[in-house]
Amino acid sequence: MDGLDDVENSMLYYNQAIILYHLRQYTEAISIGEKLYQFIEPFAEEKFAQALCFLLVDLYLLTYQPEKALLLLAVLEKMISQGNNKNGKPSEAYKDASNQKVDTGVMVEATKSKIHQCKVRAYVQMKSLKACKREIKSVMNTAGNSAPSLFLKSNFEYLRGNYRKAVKLLNSANITDHPGFLSTGECIRCMFWNNLGCIHFAMGKHNLGIFYFKKALQENDAACVQLAGMSMDQGKKFSGRPMSTLLTNKRYELLHNCGIQLLHIGRPLAAFECLMEAVQVYHSNPRLWLRLAECCIAANKGTSEQETRGLPSKKGIVQSILGQGYHQKIVLASQSMQNTVYNDGQSSAIPVASMEFAAICLRNALLLLPEDQQETKKDNGLRNFNQSGSGETGNENTEACSGKPHEGDKFLVPGPPSSPLRKEELDNLRCSILAGSAYVALALGDNLMALNHAENLLQQTKLSGSLKFLGHLYAAESLISLDRISDAITHLNPENVTDVFLGVSSNEQDQGSDRGENEQMENSGKQILQCYPNSVSSACAMMLFNLGSAYCLRSEYDKARKCLHQAASMVNPKEIPPEGILLAVYLELQNGNTQLALQIIKRNQLLPSLKALSSDIKKKSVFQSIQTVQPPPFNTVQRK
Repeated sequence: MDGLDDVENSMLYYNQAIILYHLRQYTEAISIGEKLYQFIEPFAEEKFAQALCFLLVDLYLLTYQPEKALLLLAVLEKMISQGNNKNGKPSEAYKDASNQKVDTGVMVEATKSKIHQCKVRAYVQMKSLKACKREIKSVMNTAGNSAPSLFLKSNFEYLRGNYRKAVKLLNSANITDHPGFLSTGECIRCMFWNNLGCIHFAMGKHNLGIFYFKKALQENDAACVQLAGMSMDQGKKFSGRPMSTLLTNKRYELLHNCGIQLLHIGRPLAAFECLMEAVQVYHSNPRLWLRLAECCIAANKGTSEQETRGLPSKKGIVQSILGQGYHQKIVLASQSMQNTVYNDGQSSAIPVASMEFAAICLRNALLLLPEDQQETKKDNGLRNFNQSGSGETGNENTEACSGKPHEGDKFLVPGPPSSPLRKEELDNLRCSILAGSAYVALALGDNLMALNHAENLLQQTKLSGSLKFLGHLYAAESLISLDRISDAITHLNPENVTDVFLGVSSNEQDQGSDRGENEQMENSGKQILQCYPNSVSSACAMMLFNLGSAYCLRSEYDKARKCLHQAASMVNPKEIPPEGILLAVYLELQNGNTQLALQIIKRNQLLPSLKALSSDIKKKSVFQSIQTVQPPPFNTVQRK
């Protein structure tokens, strides 16, 4: 390429760029195309110049550089409007107009329609909805109700949050008239089912979403089988496949989508299998490594974290009753959380859904982030791929950045098969990875590492309220385990809790699909995260319960009792965690009130009234003694 100083070998290099494009080596193809673009004016054929510009536009869109694509599209529009080359001579495509006027007019209209379609794809990536709406009208006027135009309009309605209309537009597209993947390299049926799955994901209908993704996988596999059969029929010398069919296989993108969807419907083991296949191809995506770690955490946490870790449920404080009569004893449930063996002696590097492997995934995700950035947000999107050759696009950027692009906004880290990560996303993603790392380290009993991750999390500049809440709890728990009670008490100050919102902050949301998706995420979070507080007052109560446990470890029982009473007054009696009840039992035992401790256990309520207590004491109690001298567990209910 360094020796290219004229247009003599331009066609050869153009063909090389085409081959690289079909091999998905987009960066190398762009370098050749940009070099050729410097000689675009001396090109003898205007048709060749247009082909080069369209190739570069497609490459820019595939590498998420919509601004560059729009600049080239403006050049193309000017080129078509003039209809002349640099020398002012009529171009070859427009000569002999007497017998070619009709054909020329059709070609010009087709080219204009393709330009409008490319503009829509660029505005979709930029999330410029006003400009996109204007171009959509032009596409519908030039291309009519063709499959590419309807797919584009469906994508536009998806971004606006009009999911039902997006589904209606997709269903109205006549996909049977599509030329087929042998000529275009794109399986439109596969894209149709994939985009339906993405829309239903955004609507919160996750079971329907996974159904559509499976249909897309079936269509993709059928196309690949047909291509494999062609290769065998043609013999060993040539495959017989058109070069464009190299882009047909979308298996790993679809597996990525399936994994994200399965994770949302509470099937972490199935999601882990899908994402493990995808990460073998997209191993440079930090977001994908975080999703794998979430699968491991969810698989080990189970449906109820308290039951899995041996913490008592509200009705299971009493583990068993031993003996009879006067010698009857109560055995309270164990509260041990740390030093749990998850992998049964296997190597941590073996890809199984264990907490040890989750630690490796989170470390990979953290190492893939740039050094000079600080925190980030969890986004729960899916990858939509577009139809590059005909300009037909699915619902792109489901996992795209939230918020409109602004001047100086740069893509810092590639995230295939999703869109690249912007600066705000990198900041939020770093926070999510650090919070997950602290949780996993605590579960594995690595308290020093957990403290390091938690303190690093709390130092981030754009930390969300929910992650700040978790950061303080994780730091306090690790400090308690390290016997640094005073430092832990500092983290357990209820004033540290300002927000427990699980979604994206409002200033980072886009006016379209992101808002609907984040609302759905918040609603689903309330159902899935049973142990997570749903209000600031509940979060403050959790901090106070934990603070009371910390004071117990320093034998400051009066302070612990004050914390317990204050926490109990802030929440509904039915919402008091079992650890709070155990804390009350422990305090009463330390105070010598054995009968009151027995009644608290018997009633499963924090502080029974004195009247009820005095009447019950007169009766013969079936509980004679309590076999426990342990302080209550420190960690109440803070796993995100």
